[in-house]
Amino acid sequence: KYCTFCVVPYTRGEEFSRTFDDVITEVFELAQNGVREVTLLGQNVNAYTGRRHNGDLVDFAELLHYVAAVEGIERIRYITSHPIDFSEALIDAYARLPALVSHLHLPVQSGSDRILKLMKRQYSVADYESIVHRLRERRPDLSLSSDFIIGFPGETEEDFEATVSLIDRIGFDQSFSFIYSARPGTPAADLTDGITHAEKQRRLAIVQQRLRASAQQASRAMVGTEQRILVDGYARRNPNQLSGRTENNRVVNFDGPADLLQHFVDVHITEALPNSLRARLVANRANDFAMISEGSARVPSYT
Repeated sequence: KYCTFCVVPYTRGEEFSRTFDDVITEVFELAQNGVREVTLLGQNVNAYTGRRHNGDLVDFAELLHYVAAVEGIERIRYITSHPIDFSEALIDAYARLPALVSHLHLPVQSGSDRILKLMKRQYSVADYESIVHRLRERRPDLSLSSDFIIGFPGETEEDFEATVSLIDRIGFDQSFSFIYSARPGTPAADLTDGITHAEKQRRLAIVQQRLRASAQQASRAMVGTEQRILVDGYARRNPNQLSGRTENNRVVNFDGPADLLQHFVDVHITEALPNSLRARLVANRANDFAMISEGSARVPSYT
């Protein structure tokens, strides 16, 4: 994907995919060693097309099904995806795979079709919203985060307002926004940039305020709910507390014994803070504290 603002394709070259056998074997080995959650990582991860040992190709949606079938893997994440590679099969995976988390990072960059064309993103705002609509039909509680570039060369006030409108319509969660910065050697670096830095800062402040408000609303809505989290360490500001993440990628801090590390537990959310949640461990619940014993995982047949 040669977006006009991005230097990555020029520095790293064309996309390529690891073989299917390589990926699924690594997942299997991780599961054998007690890993319960995996993240599939790629520059445009949903463009994955891996070759099997018999020469057949496996697309990203198929790969997710195989990963979910590995015994011991309870939760699957992936990052970063591109809208133009979001197939119907991938959308359907959200209805078929409980292990696939209810959180997706799907960069949109702008809410203006004119700016998206200048960025060479290869989709329209309507295309993006259609993907989101179909995803939420399959997974109503899906949390969606995104990336936004503010002040792209030629961005008018109308273009900017279109981005703000999209943010309000979608209800993004925990997104990232940046002022455009030219990268030498990219096509966008040659575009005329008539927007003052002060104006870019004004627009960025508006977008970030909208995004913070949307994320805080989502956090507040979680107060009083029970969430299953993977305990992955200690709280940053209180090393006496444990910390983990919810399906929708919220950091949760709570009191609990150290032997819960690397286990899934159920917690009751008690408070929403700007960057995290507070919770208490759910008592009298059959939480799964047992580690996967070595050798208990198995790889599904893919012949």
